[in-house]
Amino acid sequence: MVEVASGSSPEVFVLLGFSERPSLEPVFFVIVSGIYVVSVLGNSTIILLSCMDVHLHTPVYFFLVNLSSLDISFTTSIVPQLLVNLWGPQKTIRYGGCVAQFYISHWLGATECILLAVMSYDRYAAICRPLHYTVVMHPQLCRSLAFASWLGGLTTSMVGSTLTMLLPLCGNNHIDHFFCEMPLIMQLACVDTSFNEVEMYVASVIFVVLPLGLILVSYSRVAWAVLKIRSAEVWRKALNTCSSHVAVVALFYGSIIFMYLQPAKSNSHKQGKFIALFYTIVTPMLNPLIYTLRNKDVKKALRHIVLENRCGFGGTRGHI
Repeated sequence: MVEVASGSSPEVFVLLGFSERPSLEPVFFVIVSGIYVVSVLGNSTIILLSCMDVHLHTPVYFFLVNLSSLDISFTTSIVPQLLVNLWGPQKTIRYGGCVAQFYISHWLGATECILLAVMSYDRYAAICRPLHYTVVMHPQLCRSLAFASWLGGLTTSMVGSTLTMLLPLCGNNHIDHFFCEMPLIMQLACVDTSFNEVEMYVASVIFVVLPLGLILVSYSRVAWAVLKIRSAEVWRKALNTCSSHVAVVALFYGSIIFMYLQPAKSNSHKQGKFIALFYTIVTPMLNPLIYTLRNKDVKKALRHIVLENRCGFGGTRGHI
């Protein structure tokens, strides 16, 4: 254990992770590695397809590219260090790495909340205002909404994470988790954290509860509009349009609400670690699968690019 002076910041943090179950760590290593590879490949595929196929140059895929980019960045900020800790006896992370981890995870988590709300508005515009959709969701607005999502997440991360970083830890450096997260750093503080907790709750309301409320309002309007039209075909199209996004929202919010809307001094670490594992690693892997399995446009774009490459390769060989 690294000795540090009272009130100072430790040189390293010890991430306890799943060390209470050492026999399961090799199993977790294999599972997490596989999930991470699938997540990066799946999200990268969506980004490449959306950029290469002109038929996917629409608002919904523009926001989906942002979501996939965010998911790759989020998992990459956490998984490599987790794999290092699962593989060997060393469970440490340097102070600078820990600070970077909770700044980035806080930033990207808040950004995803806003981005999901923006995507729900896009689905509302597509279903409830189809004739004006291209006017409402014009490229400049889409870029502005995406920029606002990233900037909003960055702003709350800079405020909350900086306030947390300024807390004196008095030599405490053991984190009962597999990555550095703001509420867990707060638990190490040797001073009253009431102000930080209030800031965290306010940020949670603004960046978690409010976007969720906007999502619920958007889909309530969609449901009301669809129910007024007694047509099975309209209902089917609305379901195809919204089901993927609703599934992603349910996965993401179902896990983070439990994690963040609770007191910082809560004792639910054991349960919280597995929920955090789900929303930080599993959900980013599921997002591209959810968006592609029932999405005819993405499947068509993938087939088109694969066939185009095959034909190009065959034509090249024919000239050799």
